[in-house]
Amino acid sequence: MVAATGHADTSVGHGELIKAVDRALTTHGRALLTGPAGAGKTEVVRAVSAAAEARRESVLRLAPEAADQWIPEASAAALLASVPAAALDELSGPQRTAIALLRREADAPRAGRDHVALRLAVVEVLRTLAARQPVLLVIDNAQWLDAESTDLLRFALRLTPPHVRVLAAERVQGGAPVGEPLWGPGVPAVRVPPLGADEVAELLLRHGLPARLAGRIHQASGGNPRLALALGHSLAEAAEARDCSAHHADPLPVSGQAREVARRLLAGAPAQARRTLLLAALAARPTISLLRRAGRPDAEAELAEAERAALVRVGEDGTVEFTAGALPTALAADAGWPERAAGHAALAAAVDDPVQAVRHRALAVDTPDQRLAAEITEAAAVCRSRGQRALAAELGLLAAERTPSGLAREELSRLVTAAEDAGWAGRADLARRATRAVLARDASPADRVRARLAVIDAAGQALGTLDETFAYAMDEAAGEPALQAAVQLRIAWKHNLSDGDPVRSRDAAAEAGNLAALGGDQTAEAMALTVRARMGRILGDAGAEEILSEALALPAPEVPLGMRNAPQYLAVRHALFDDRLTDARRQLMVLLPAVRRTGSAEDVFEVLRSLTEVELRSGRCEAASAHARRALELTIEAGLSPGPAWYVAAMAETMGGSFARAESYARRGIQASQEEQDQVFLSRSLHALGLVELATGEAAKAVATLRRVAELEAAQQVVDPSILRWHGELAEALIAADAPGEAAELIDPVRAVARELGRTGVVAALDRARALCLSAQGDADAAVRLLEDTAQRFEALRLPLERGRTLLALARVERRRRRRAPARAALRAAAEVFEQAGAAPWTELAREPAPGDGAGSPATVAAALTEAETRLALLVSQGASNQEAAAKLFLSVKTVEARLTRIYQKLDVRSRGQLATALRTR
Repeated sequence: MVAATGHADTSVGHGELIKAVDRALTTHGRALLTGPAGAGKTEVVRAVSAAAEARRESVLRLAPEAADQWIPEASAAALLASVPAAALDELSGPQRTAIALLRREADAPRAGRDHVALRLAVVEVLRTLAARQPVLLVIDNAQWLDAESTDLLRFALRLTPPHVRVLAAERVQGGAPVGEPLWGPGVPAVRVPPLGADEVAELLLRHGLPARLAGRIHQASGGNPRLALALGHSLAEAAEARDCSAHHADPLPVSGQAREVARRLLAGAPAQARRTLLLAALAARPTISLLRRAGRPDAEAELAEAERAALVRVGEDGTVEFTAGALPTALAADAGWPERAAGHAALAAAVDDPVQAVRHRALAVDTPDQRLAAEITEAAAVCRSRGQRALAAELGLLAAERTPSGLAREELSRLVTAAEDAGWAGRADLARRATRAVLARDASPADRVRARLAVIDAAGQALGTLDETFAYAMDEAAGEPALQAAVQLRIAWKHNLSDGDPVRSRDAAAEAGNLAALGGDQTAEAMALTVRARMGRILGDAGAEEILSEALALPAPEVPLGMRNAPQYLAVRHALFDDRLTDARRQLMVLLPAVRRTGSAEDVFEVLRSLTEVELRSGRCEAASAHARRALELTIEAGLSPGPAWYVAAMAETMGGSFARAESYARRGIQASQEEQDQVFLSRSLHALGLVELATGEAAKAVATLRRVAELEAAQQVVDPSILRWHGELAEALIAADAPGEAAELIDPVRAVARELGRTGVVAALDRARALCLSAQGDADAAVRLLEDTAQRFEALRLPLERGRTLLALARVERRRRRRAPARAALRAAAEVFEQAGAAPWTELAREPAPGDGAGSPATVAAALTEAETRLALLVSQGASNQEAAAKLFLSVKTVEARLTRIYQKLDVRSRGQLATALRTR
């Protein structure tokens, strides 16, 4: 089977897949395109057909429908009906008669037809068309070819010339592929692969659906484009019906169009296999042995059929995983209650985990039972101790449903606990469900507030849409300082994340701390102090560290309300900001197992995020990438807000992966953060994008992007430049865009603040930009001295990637003043630093010029130019007019003319032709 990496939806792009099909057609004259229903095969077929028509090939299309497979020669008749009349006129009389009878009486008895003449007629038609121009025969939905048409086509294709190529597209099913009956073995099958999470995000964006849902939809659709879009539309419609925005952790409604697509996929499994698949859908961790014990002795063979139909994957250890998360949901929804109950009862007797046994027993009945409710409650407590908070929430709701009506107090307690477990797990759907049940009962104000807080806690970064929930919680908490403190604390978080207002956040935290002290809640008091310390750091308050020390001095609770909100975690963040990376890493390695035990996916994500940042700054890109991948996987699995995870992935790719992938992740993070009104991570994702644009020479774009960061940071009143270090990047982008004066105006005040606050790493980064500014202003000697000093400072701070970037800048400065030996030495030193750190894209940037580069080489010629001048020179040398170059570089025509004059002077050329000659081989 030919591997292909492209995809089939027209809105996403499938260039590589089309190339794979073209290669197969060119090499073999035949190609089989396979994939499940909704994978996009038809779109690929259309694209290949359009390309063939553009090459003036004759394209014959055949697309049988499901009913056609039972009508003898129906597809052959449809094919001949599409043949131009001129090609039929050259046939012999018997052949024309056979075709006329077939086209006129496709469903009539076949006994009176001349089948030999018909076969020869098809052969002659194809030969006639091929004599005029190449022919591409396209058969979509080939699985629905009737047997007689298949036999006729097989005969004809054996006798046609090489100019007749055939592309068949068929749905993956349990049986043999249709290609072999048509043309025998040996013809390559090109599989339409599922979309990746990134491509699902792009697909959603192209169709106006929220990108923040991409992770969940990718998981639920298995990368099937049609199912992904159906799920996206279903979720958007469900959110509209609730009159609120779709939440990233909401369950995906497998209804309407989505259920129909899932049903079409499941239709590939035989009835017996479907019964086994239903049991697998009901089980939490299905395996072949579990399904056997649950009454499916032929589970292995039945699952093998389902695997051939691309419905499941069976691991070597017998684990069963559905290829799309919507499939088990659709299976369970389509099964009747008696069938589901019987399945749960069988699984209850077969599983070896007592918690799962209780869960299945609870789902096998629908009547209240106090003893069963008590067992479910105990099982939920076990899950809580294991850190399985989402499962604990599900069980808590089940326990409440099985509680007899006379035990209202127990039922209410179970609902409130389930809501809090859902809040911990970030399961907004379960939190809302439990909270609705609490509010519908005669609950105390304290229970109502606890339930509402769970909804807030489950919202993740998307706090901007919960004003009404906050208002009700504050009203119900009146008179209870501890409850008021809990609500006020979350208001402080909202002011920071959604409003981007650290002053209001700090003030709300101060009020929360006073209320917590009054109510005797030291945990809330410590977290309030933590928020004050965090906001103080943002605002450049020198007393922030003292406030943090005060928070750390309070007794640490065994399980705080989110490690990410605890002073111990903020201490790690401050160590990272201060470039005390060894301390930060050591503390994070202590926190990682602790947060895994708590069951909070957001806490685990936060630790993984910080580990990624620490490892990147420490020059361990491979370790950083591993943490970033796990953070992204966790985000998708747990349904967390994806904006932060995409930012983390963007930074890991920027340093240790690929600039192209980094840009993709950064743009996705920007989109998700905008959708969720998350100002904090919007700034971060924009910073990641600006850094990529700067590194790849897109100076004008980098300036525009990083100015957005500056505006957001100013609106958020951020003073401390060590938190998000965008200042040096913006200055470097301005210098590359020929605005060194503006860069200097940016550098000086920020550098003064950084020196006053003792942010030595920030000062060094600004000095790198200052040196480039000096070089642009003509003081190359001072620039070299400052860069050499800055590189040494970064080495002392143990920031290898920053040192490598400084050496790269030094090489550029030396090259511009035509000092080739020092330039090459700096380049080699930078490349060595980047290579040791695993910073692949930066290693490529530091690659030395080829040994043949001499005084007259393009590399040396261009060395006399600034980066901005180089970009303009290349554009002009490639034929761009001054107006076109101005539009491309976001400059005025006058600026282009002045810059072009300087380029001519530096390179000693007098015309565009001479300029093109000087740069042609670059």
